[in-house]
Amino acid sequence: MIEALLYPYIYSFLIVILTFVFISNRRDVYEVESIVPSAILCLFLTLWIGFRPHSPVFGDTINYALFWNRQMWDGFNPDAENFLFDNMSGWLSLNFPDATPLFVIMATINCVCTLVACRKFFPSNTMLAYLVCLIAFSSFSYLTNGIKAGGAAALFMVALAYRDKMYISIPFLLLSWGFHHSMQLPVAVYVIISFFKDSRWYFYGWLFCLFCAAAHISFFQNLFAGFSDESGNAYLTSTDDWGGKSGFRIDFVIYSAMPVLMGYYVIFKYELRDRLYEDLLHYYLTTNGIWMLCMYGAFTNRIAYLSWFSYPFLIIYPCFAIPNASHPLVTNMKMYIYIHMSFTLFMQLVYYA
Repeated sequence: MIEALLYPYIYSFLIVILTFVFISNRRDVYEVESIVPSAILCLFLTLWIGFRPHSPVFGDTINYALFWNRQMWDGFNPDAENFLFDNMSGWLSLNFPDATPLFVIMATINCVCTLVACRKFFPSNTMLAYLVCLIAFSSFSYLTNGIKAGGAAALFMVALAYRDKMYISIPFLLLSWGFHHSMQLPVAVYVIISFFKDSRWYFYGWLFCLFCAAAHISFFQNLFAGFSDESGNAYLTSTDDWGGKSGFRIDFVIYSAMPVLMGYYVIFKYELRDRLYEDLLHYYLTTNGIWMLCMYGAFTNRIAYLSWFSYPFLIIYPCFAIPNASHPLVTNMKMYIYIHMSFTLFMQLVYYA
């Protein structure tokens, strides 16, 4: 069995190598790409990560493993905080000796749903898009640590990808909420972007939120805390040092700004009219802005992830959607992907090391 400490490095090495291979051999074609290479990678990651060691290296993995036989599940609970996840994990704990089946199921949901969203958004470049998603800053962490939030986010991305087919989108929207209660915010934003389409005001709102964060205006953070459940209130009102870096996160702001700057150029300068891209950008601007209003709370990265899981899609969408092969956003696609990878590797190997 592979040592737990090696998992994040093997994962990053594998995705980086595959990205170099596929980006070097990519042709400017627009036929539907074969799903086979992506499906093989998806199957491998699902099994490799699902059957990982139950080690503290993976954060909450060890907590699920240690708590497994003490859940005392006594039947379906309609009032569970995470309606689907809590009932599913409770049932599994009665029928399996350890948490491995739960980890396999959650790895399957995360990997498969991300692939499904990539396939819908990028049928001609599915593998490369999938690799960009897998190498994103928080991807490995939410495959092995925050598995509830990671699975819920992957389900939600399917809902966003299929906004043109509401009979698919709405069930996945509800599934995501059932797996993690924090998805009530993305669901609410999903409703907002369905009715309000003016991109200008989404950008104005994001800039306003950035100003509030820089000025340390806590009014909105306290307001949201009053409307949140118990765990959400604890995150927003706690001043406890949770072991990470808190306060005004200039690094997170710079990271978050890249899809915003690219989106501004694509919408207002290039004037690309693509409803799915605009909906995805509006979602990101709203949820990322809300995170900035709550930046000084504890576990700010968990709030930021509600926008960040859509980040890799926004980075590469214009590169594939713009029909002009000589356009700078298309010709510089490799550079954007390399910067995206480099940031993840820097954060993993240097910043958090």
